Amino acid sequence: MAKDSKVAGKTGTKPKKKQAAQPKGAAKKTVKKAAAALPLPASLPAVPLKTPKRVRKAESHHLAPLSFPGTGEATILDRLWNTVEGRRVAGDVNASHSARLLSRGTPKVAQKLGEEAVECVIEATLGNRRETVMESADLLYHLVVVWVDAGIRPEEVWGELTKREGISGIVEKASRPKGLVRAARTTKLP
Repeated sequence: MAKDSKVAGKTGTKPKKKQAAQPKGAAKKTVKKAAAALPLPASLPAVPLKTPKRVRKAESHHLAPLSFPGTGEATILDRLWNTVEGRRVAGDVNASHSARLLSRGTPKVAQKLGEEAVECVIEATLGNRRETVMESADLLYHLVVVWVDAGIRPEEVWGELTKREGISGIVEKASRPKGLVRAARTTKLP
C-alpha cells in the first residue's frame, strides 16, 4: 500500500493542477521579460528616427493657418446672394450654373446643399484643413442658392442670428414652437 501511495502521489491530480496553473502565469511573465530583454539588431538604431521631411511638411500644412489672397469678409455672402439672385432673374441656364441649378427646382437645390454638407463633414472629420475650407465655401454657396430659391434675403438670417446672440443654445432650443416638434414627430431636433 505504501508503494501505491507513493505512485498515487507522484501521478495524482493535485501536483498537476498546481503545475498547470503556475506555468501559464509564469510563461506569460517570462515571455514578456524575454521580449523586453531581446537585443536590437545592429541595423536598427536605438533612438527613434527623425520624422521624415515630407511628413513634417504635410503636418505644417494641416496645423498652420491657410494663406489666402486678400482678406475674407462676411459681406461676401451678401454680394454672393445678389449675384445668385441676379442670375435667377436673368434665367440664362446656358451661361450660369446658379440659373441652371435654380431651374431644376427646390428638390435639386436642396439635394446639392445636402451633398456639399456631407462633403464638408467628411473633410473636417479627416482633418483635411484646406479641403474643409474649400468644401465650406461650396456649402455656403449652395446655402445661398437655397435662400434665393426660397425667397430668403440674407438680412433675415442675420436678424435671426442677432436675435439669438448671447442666448444659451439650450434656452433657444427650448423656446422653439412645439408645433415644429409635433410635425417632425420627434423630440430629437437640433
